Amino acid sequence: MELRTTESQRMIADMVRDFSAKHIKPSMRQWDESQEFPIEVFKKLGGLGLMGVLVPAEYGGSGFGYLEYVTAIAEISRTDGSIGLSVAAHNSLCTGHILQFGSEEQKQKYLPKLATAEWIGAWGLTEPNTGSDAGNMRTVAVQDGEEWVLNGAKNFITHGKSGNVAVVIVRTGEVGDSHGMSAFIVEKGTPGFSAGRKEDKLGMRASETTELIFQDCRVHKSQLIGNVGEGFVQAMKVLDGGRISIAALSLGIAQGAFDAALAYSQERSQFGKPISSFQGIAFKLADMATEIEAAALLTYQAADRKNRGLDVNKESAMAKYFASEVAVRVANEAVQIFGGYGFTKDYPAEKYYRDAKLCTIGEGTSEIQKLVISRAILK
Repeated sequence: MELRTTESQRMIADMVRDFSAKHIKPSMRQWDESQEFPIEVFKKLGGLGLMGVLVPAEYGGSGFGYLEYVTAIAEISRTDGSIGLSVAAHNSLCTGHILQFGSEEQKQKYLPKLATAEWIGAWGLTEPNTGSDAGNMRTVAVQDGEEWVLNGAKNFITHGKSGNVAVVIVRTGEVGDSHGMSAFIVEKGTPGFSAGRKEDKLGMRASETTELIFQDCRVHKSQLIGNVGEGFVQAMKVLDGGRISIAALSLGIAQGAFDAALAYSQERSQFGKPISSFQGIAFKLADMATEIEAAALLTYQAADRKNRGLDVNKESAMAKYFASEVAVRVANEAVQIFGGYGFTKDYPAEKYYRDAKLCTIGEGTSEIQKLVISRAILK
């Protein structure tokens, strides 16, 4: 199987590389240290069409497919995983949920603002005490006439504070019932809706992660996405695309760590020759390059199937599982190649190392991906 790069993919890759060199790389260390969410960078990315890659032109988006989307996320993450993560979450979760399941009125109202980054989007499924056990979520919505009243909290929410709008999945039925959850669009400024604590994270520090809190938060019934009881099923389909996003994020981080290690190994000399000439280093580079190539094939295969409207439950889980593990292994080897310098913040290896770990956790741990894969192959 040969995956040929399209002209639009090459155009996006070149554009992102140029943007990253000018607007991300010079400040990413500062953002990482201060945990600053650089919202102006995302406004600029919106101007380039990268905050609505998958959104059709009729709603103000770029109208591209998943191959172009994966290319964009991977290239951004090659420079800074934090920015790649936020772009991915905005595109595939909040925006993607409304795009896939929203009414025409909802699409007309929200997609143009999200696609241009006039508004930043958040998406809420995870809760403090449930994690991946979404069926036992405690955030509830009770109907009161023309409105629904939301109470509870979500955590680990990307853009929970800076986001202008959130899609949240809450319980509207019995605990444990997969048809007892519904999805609502909640705008920032809605009474009873607020952001809670911001997480102090190991990596991905420029990508904002906070709680969402609902205290008698009233939303009109027109903010319900689809029908009552469809929220969990919608969320699982959204996460199929989300896994491709994390695979692309992982791929970009791995490639960035490899690029840095390769360049350093050719510049650093020991015993009168570059360390890349020693088999101990050369073999590490060979393993890293091979695993990155394999992760890319899995990721683009999942993206291609998604483009063609095929089921990607197994393929997206495989891509996410393998690529995220590759990102961690490659980043670890990059630190080893840099040696003592890899443990300092004067060199890029340590940031790739810290950022990579989230990829094995975001959108479900590697163990959950193996559960999804095993269920698919044992059907």
